[in-house]
Amino acid sequence: MSLSDIAADAPSVPAPRSPEGQGRSRRRVPRTYDFRRPTKLSREHVRILQIAQENFARQATTTLTSMLRTGARMELVGIEQFSYDDYIATLPPSYFLAVFTLEPLPGKGLLAYPLETAMAIVDHMLGGSGEGEQPVRPMTGMESAITGHLLDRLLGELAEAFAHITPLQPVIDGVEYNPQLAQAASGSETVMVGTYSLRIGEREPEATLVLPFAAFAPALTNAASPQLSESARHKRQRAFEALTERLNDVPVDVSVRFNPIVVPSGDLLSLAEGDVLLLRHSQDTPLEVTTNDVVFAQALPSNHRRRLAAEIVPETGTGEQDHR
Repeated sequence: MSLSDIAADAPSVPAPRSPEGQGRSRRRVPRTYDFRRPTKLSREHVRILQIAQENFARQATTTLTSMLRTGARMELVGIEQFSYDDYIATLPPSYFLAVFTLEPLPGKGLLAYPLETAMAIVDHMLGGSGEGEQPVRPMTGMESAITGHLLDRLLGELAEAFAHITPLQPVIDGVEYNPQLAQAASGSETVMVGTYSLRIGEREPEATLVLPFAAFAPALTNAASPQLSESARHKRQRAFEALTERLNDVPVDVSVRFNPIVVPSGDLLSLAEGDVLLLRHSQDTPLEVTTNDVVFAQALPSNHRRRLAAEIVPETGTGEQDHR
């Protein structure tokens, strides 16, 4: 999937998933566009996130390989925008969800993958093969401690990968096994969902990294701004000054008009030479000076060197003196 092709919002009908994360199909189905929640991720934002999350995937691959002592790989598949409720609706009832804080940024993030994969990871870290059917249940205290050590390492890699966007100090806030109980964001909040393909031994699950858009929006906007050299800034400033100066010489059409009146269409059609059309404009009322149908001054009829002219006068009700 091209990372510049951003999903407009969450799918109207969640795609089916297997326990090992066959949710990749959700990116291959058509999506409805919800005009109440317009797309907030721009292509520039996605490109910046792509660099950071690909760096995270590479570092996470090294960490997983060294800590699990088996072949491991983590690759970025795509970045999408969802509301938090719509993202949660794509997950099965039992799943491994690690919630973490994002200090100094507000909000929380979420790292999620199948619970069977989480149990296989514990098996690998205890010296096992991680093969065969794994239990689908909440972890014991020992299993949670072992998993917490790996999560701390992964969050450290996440902070390093996002350092060029904004400083982060992610810390585990809790682990949930029911997606409905993972309160990482409000239901309508827009989140950025990075989807990763994993390979751990013989398993090939899918993982998702969820980050709040509102917390990262200012940093993404700043990162998207082009960094210009000193000479480029001078050229841009000179071009701005030249354009500003030239704008003062641009010719525009200016009209002087009486106050408009309303005339029945039948009267207009019956007008003939010699008829008088009452303007209802008193002699001491200034005329309107307009351009592009916008009134910007008032004037009185006058003459200048045997030519008709309009003398600019103060606007009605003001004491300001205008120049001719």
